[in-house]
Amino acid sequence: MGLISNGTTIFDAGAFDSGLAKGAMSFIKKIALSSAAGDISFVNGASGVVLDSTYKEYVFFFHGIHPATDGVTFSFQTSVNTGSAYGIATTSTYFNSYHNEGDTGAALGYENTGDAAQSTGEIPLIREEKLSADNDHHGVGYLHLFNPASTTFVKNFISRTQANHAAEYSMDSYIAGYVNTTSAVDAIRFKVNSGNIDAGTITMYGIA
Repeated sequence: MGLISNGTTIFDAGAFDSGLAKGAMSFIKKIALSSAAGDISFVNGASGVVLDSTYKEYVFFFHGIHPATDGVTFSFQTSVNTGSAYGIATTSTYFNSYHNEGDTGAALGYENTGDAAQSTGEIPLIREEKLSADNDHHGVGYLHLFNPASTTFVKNFISRTQANHAAEYSMDSYIAGYVNTTSAVDAIRFKVNSGNIDAGTITMYGIA
């Protein structure tokens, strides 16, 4: 049995039509970090980066983010002038759960220390100076940025991260908000608030 919409076959015999656009994820750039500087930038038009109207959605995946300094915050900021200046006013909310290895401490809830209200500062993804630099610890996650090239709407984003807390906790965090500008966002920067990122990768994709 097939499904046809307005004369177009959507699927037939259980298979989607190969000619339809399905929101494919396209690889754009991967940056490997090794004793890197404290910040990593993806700037439209630089070093093969595309961050414009080519895609309506962009996703950045973080793998093995390991700071050189113990107890740091991993965060991001955006730019509307290809990285000449960062710090566009951003409003966000931060919700997380955590649980320690000794099974003696756990919590679930809103974290006002990680949120932002029209902040031009760093927007935490792994918050409150807690990311561990232990040799076997790191952070992972993603940031999903929607329609950054729009000149009509603000730029919504969602993020989820999981990381090792400096005090031997598992931190599972949910972050969402918007970059409060109707100018096109054309650069994004990730950093830790102290020292360097010793290891890890950040990979950028566009979604059609």
